[in-house]
Amino acid sequence: MRDFFGHVNISNFDAVSYINRVANDNATNLPNVAIAVSGGGYRAMLTGGGALKAFDSRTPNSTAKGQVGGLLQSATYVSGLSGGSWLLASIYVNNFTTIGDLQAGSTGDAWQLGRSILQGPETGGIQLLSTADYYRTIADQVEDKSNAGYNTTLTDIWARMLSFQFINATDGGPNYTWSSIALEDNFSSGSIPMPLVVADLRSPGEKIVGANSTVMEFSPFEFGSWDPTIFGFAPLEYLGSRFNNGSIPANESCVRGYDNAGFVFGTSSTLFNDIVSYVNRSGLPSVLENLITDTLNHLGKDNQDIADYVNPFYNYTQNTGLTTQTQVLNVVDGGEDDQNIPLHPLIQPSRHIDVIFAVDSSADTPDSWPNGTSLVYTYERSLNSSGVGNGTSFPSVPDVNTFVNKGLNTHPTFFGCNSSNTSSPTPLIVYLPNYPYVTYSNLSTLTLSINNTERDAVIQNAYDMVTMANGTRDADWPACVGCAVLSRSFERTNTKVPDICNTCFNRYCWDGTLNSSTPAPYEPTSYLTTLNNTSAAGFIMVPNTVLLALGTVAMTAMAL
Repeated sequence: MRDFFGHVNISNFDAVSYINRVANDNATNLPNVAIAVSGGGYRAMLTGGGALKAFDSRTPNSTAKGQVGGLLQSATYVSGLSGGSWLLASIYVNNFTTIGDLQAGSTGDAWQLGRSILQGPETGGIQLLSTADYYRTIADQVEDKSNAGYNTTLTDIWARMLSFQFINATDGGPNYTWSSIALEDNFSSGSIPMPLVVADLRSPGEKIVGANSTVMEFSPFEFGSWDPTIFGFAPLEYLGSRFNNGSIPANESCVRGYDNAGFVFGTSSTLFNDIVSYVNRSGLPSVLENLITDTLNHLGKDNQDIADYVNPFYNYTQNTGLTTQTQVLNVVDGGEDDQNIPLHPLIQPSRHIDVIFAVDSSADTPDSWPNGTSLVYTYERSLNSSGVGNGTSFPSVPDVNTFVNKGLNTHPTFFGCNSSNTSSPTPLIVYLPNYPYVTYSNLSTLTLSINNTERDAVIQNAYDMVTMANGTRDADWPACVGCAVLSRSFERTNTKVPDICNTCFNRYCWDGTLNSSTPAPYEPTSYLTTLNNTSAAGFIMVPNTVLLALGTVAMTAMAL
């Protein structure tokens, strides 16, 4: 954090000296920073990637004037779900690599996304498989898990496919585990943030995941939930072991390797049970629509459309919820409860997080732009203090119509600036919505391939989005980021807020006013010269849904 404030200048305030003084006096008053990356397929992965590229001090020129490099290194946590979890996996499983290095990969390497996930990577680099060999290898990998005595579903196949796209290892790194991240030197030394992957729990017999569904969390150490339905965590390294009342019986074995890295981020993005709603809006010919719908409904009846986990909370007597009464957990995409930004792990009181930089690539509008829906759902969930809220606190946010009418989804917006309006410690939310700067980055969630030119344009767009076009949209923006980082710390230390910070808060904090009238269709125009001039949402959806139909049929045959 000292390095971050070494180049982020807050006028008439010595932030580095402040950090040093607070660290010596009472380190608990130091700023506690987190970053959250939303779901949304490749759109979210690449937009989040551009944001982290800007936040990463290792990126060339990211610590120059107008830049915010070092924010990533200053963060304690970074969370992701669905497409955001793909981003975390791409970085952490590949030894905390940089976005630039991922972009520079060769044919067959991670992030070479020109071929559909359903076709497999091009031969070359570390991958030497034809499409037929690709499917055969995946089938063998999934069969190995089945032969070990575990249920397998469509998610296991999906997870192996994703692994070929995001893990730089032969055959998608089938032996890589999420818990192995904890063994990396840069993680164990505390040099990098803790990655948190989010998924949702689907109750037995349930088809629709509601807003009050249990939110599950994977860290390199644990798997579990803060929600009252579980309120417990199990050691991730031993996930797959058959726990009973919080321990492994003497007649059972301690299992390792179940937390396959691909299975973790595949679980967070397993939205097969929700794809029917996409298909119904896609405009496909009825014959093809019926094919996909019938196939997915068949999978749903057999519980093949979820990720199946051995329940480590079985008979856990400290909790009497239904979750403890079943030997398996049905886990699905982390955004199915409409909390598409993974804020839930970051607003837990015991984590004491001061500020969350929330990168939102949600497809809330018909053209796949965000409108604040995720923030609304997280806020409303936190109000259920006697239930799933469970002690969490979240700042007040407006309705989605106000987001659009007041343009809060067109630029960074701060929520929770006045902490005196909350009854318990509440993080400041720096909302960073997907917005066109140099390209229309509103790819369909079901985009299954993207060439390197488009990929790099979306990444650059997000870089401009979180730097306010390298400070050209607002020269004070880096200082405003610094002020957001320090805000809660200032309150705890009774430090006078610098004038530039008051200017920033007046500029970026939601003023509390509403305009809930129905907005006009949201069709943003690019802020800078575009690298391409076609909105991405319309033309990608149908062909990739066709591929999805064919791939679903193929995967169904493998799964059943």
